[in-house]
Amino acid sequence: MKLSARKVETAGTGRHGDGRGLFLYVKPTGARSWVLRYQVQGRRHDLGLGAYPDVTLAMARDKATEARRLILAGDDPIAKRRQSQPKTFKDAALELIENKRSGWKNAKHAAQWTSTLEAYVFPSLGTMQVTKIATADVIGALKPIWSQKPETANRVRQRIEAVLDYASALGIREGDNPARWRGHLDNLLPKPTKVRAVKHHPALPHADIADFMNALSSRSGVSARALTFTILTAARSGETRGMTWAEVDLANGVWTIPAQRMKAAKEHRVPLAPAAIAQLGPRGRDTDLIFGSETKAGKPISDMSMTALLRRMDYNDITVHGFRSTFRDWAGETTSFPREVIEAALAHGIKDKAEAAYARSDLFEKRRDLMATWAQVTTPETLGENVIALS
Repeated sequence: MKLSARKVETAGTGRHGDGRGLFLYVKPTGARSWVLRYQVQGRRHDLGLGAYPDVTLAMARDKATEARRLILAGDDPIAKRRQSQPKTFKDAALELIENKRSGWKNAKHAAQWTSTLEAYVFPSLGTMQVTKIATADVIGALKPIWSQKPETANRVRQRIEAVLDYASALGIREGDNPARWRGHLDNLLPKPTKVRAVKHHPALPHADIADFMNALSSRSGVSARALTFTILTAARSGETRGMTWAEVDLANGVWTIPAQRMKAAKEHRVPLAPAAIAQLGPRGRDTDLIFGSETKAGKPISDMSMTALLRRMDYNDITVHGFRSTFRDWAGETTSFPREVIEAALAHGIKDKAEAAYARSDLFEKRRDLMATWAQVTTPETLGENVIALS
């Protein structure tokens, strides 16, 4: 069954074996190439050995023999080849971003990864081979921002760690990850939370919420309805903006946010008070966005539309996300609702693993009472006057 030089030259389209896993592949175009098929740890691999006629039959057999020696010695020829081909940190990082892009819920993640690495890592580590990056190199990249921008610096560290883990998974890097925090960099750098207090989203004091809502009720338009709804439900702005009618059960007053739209990737049910339902407008088709753009059909309002409304109202020192803190402070300081009910209303995960293991209920009915009380506190008599009536 072995090939001959004449057979290699004249073989038709298809795969032609020379024995012991060596094959000549002939494409319909006539292009010919050599492949060695082999198994390592039960997995089949195809190792390209080059194109004919640059690689002759004799040369292909020699390459196949060398690869078989590596396999007998317990090595993987493909992994060895990768290790012999230097890859820079930047190359590995960009590959990782592309590989992860389809799995990210938000397209902004790829842009954030790229921008932070370009700003803080590529200048020092970008051209270095991933095989040679050591602890001192990682610290050198992090130190300039560790004290000035601790939150950003920690994200950068995590991304460096992920890139180096990716290189290890490819088989082009060996040894411990020099960007690992626990048991490594935590001995060399201060904790980010100790460097500077975490900066929270600026929030409205809960004592001022009624006055704010009264001012908001005089505003009309999609952004005003969306902001009012977001506050009444203590939701994240992205959850509101992407909301469709398929997620709303008007009869039972329930908004069910699917897992893929939640930060924790877990389905979340939100009890809707009448004041919140009043912001939804007339019922549309299941696929219709409830808070759709008034200028771009089929698109949600922009992520800045509610912030722009706050600025037009002369609230320049608070954020939309900060209203979740307003709600949390109000509930914790002025009500007797248990902490776990308040945290569940905010869709916060339980950090204590033992406690989380026993938390089977989403405390929905207790949360309904909590959100009804919040609506009473935040709803002025004028709320809804500018809202289209439900059909």
